[in-house]
Amino acid sequence: MERLGNRDRTEAHRLSEREVSESNPAAQPSGNFTGCLDSARHDEAIFGVTYCPVEKTPRSIIHLDMDCFYAAIEVRDRPSLRGKPVAVGGARDRRGVLTTCNYEARKFGVHSAMPTFMALQRCPNLIVLPTRFDVYRREAAVIRGILYRFTSLIEPLSLDEAYLDVSGHPGAPGPLAQVIRGTIFREAKLTSSAGIGPNKLIAKIASEMNKPNGQFEVRPEEVSRFMQDLPVRKIWGIGEKTERKLEELGVKACGELQRFSRPELVDLFGKFGLDLYDLCRGIDDRPVEPDRPRKSLSTEETFAVDLTTLEQCEEKLEELFQDLMADLAQKESTREITKIFVKLKFNDFTRTTAERAGLAPTLPDFRSLLNEAFARTGKPVRLIGVGVRFADTEPENAQMNLL
Repeated sequence: MERLGNRDRTEAHRLSEREVSESNPAAQPSGNFTGCLDSARHDEAIFGVTYCPVEKTPRSIIHLDMDCFYAAIEVRDRPSLRGKPVAVGGARDRRGVLTTCNYEARKFGVHSAMPTFMALQRCPNLIVLPTRFDVYRREAAVIRGILYRFTSLIEPLSLDEAYLDVSGHPGAPGPLAQVIRGTIFREAKLTSSAGIGPNKLIAKIASEMNKPNGQFEVRPEEVSRFMQDLPVRKIWGIGEKTERKLEELGVKACGELQRFSRPELVDLFGKFGLDLYDLCRGIDDRPVEPDRPRKSLSTEETFAVDLTTLEQCEEKLEELFQDLMADLAQKESTREITKIFVKLKFNDFTRTTAERAGLAPTLPDFRSLLNEAFARTGKPVRLIGVGVRFADTEPENAQMNLL
């Protein structure tokens, strides 16, 4: 492996931000960035050498997210689709849902997990292609190999996104993220976005700031200011119901939420209030956990008005089923499903779960479990959840199937 000598290191240090950006337009960062290395010519040189010495903070986390991954692969492989609205997912005549779509399609209000017939209503010229998970997994393996050149601490979230802990890397995390994105583009011809921060919460939020094909860095000393005006909905764990409750309290931004003490938040939100006190301040101690396969995948909805009949519940079940199928296709397409389940929470906050092994995740089977769960009490329903449980995965197999 070629390494930089002292003279080369000095020269690399002199590179300006403009030189770095012009050397690799595909990986130009659009957030806070101080350049120090020409990523098009010297990315190999960063392995094991100090190319832009910085005083390391306790943790440096990158959240890498491939831009509309499946659709981008289809457009890359079929250049005639470039510039056209493209989606990947199920057919309209089979009650299909979209797994993902490109940014041209999103201009029409099309988004992932949307029923295909609805997407075509919004965008009649939408090109809907069937999924090719063998291809997506192969591309994810290529990207995974690139990431492992920079750190072994990688926590995959799905085929197209992952956390990287680069605290042990000698270089500054912002330029390093640019190098990673540039390497991915050169080797896979796919763009990605990145968020850089001192923890997973900040990195995840930051990765959304300059999509697509951009990056944004929040340095430790900037966290407090960054969180002040951040909408509370950006915090993980805050859904529509919690957001509405916070709005009733006059809280829309994290800075406003910081006015509440920890005991007050526990009174309002139970155990989640403990986490909320830290999260609204940008505090997140969760480690990056490599090769941690999830045991289940589910989606749920809390209703503003309780559902009083089985027919109302069945109508909502269908929407949740479509969301679950889209999540499965994107996040866990290769896992063996051992059980499916339906969870109901009633208006008195009691709950029940109907679960069955050996059933496929089909709408009729979920409907059967819903009927069973609803019949147990007949009480008004305030929440419905649907999900699947996975078979145990051997560590080496789990690593091969994920980014």
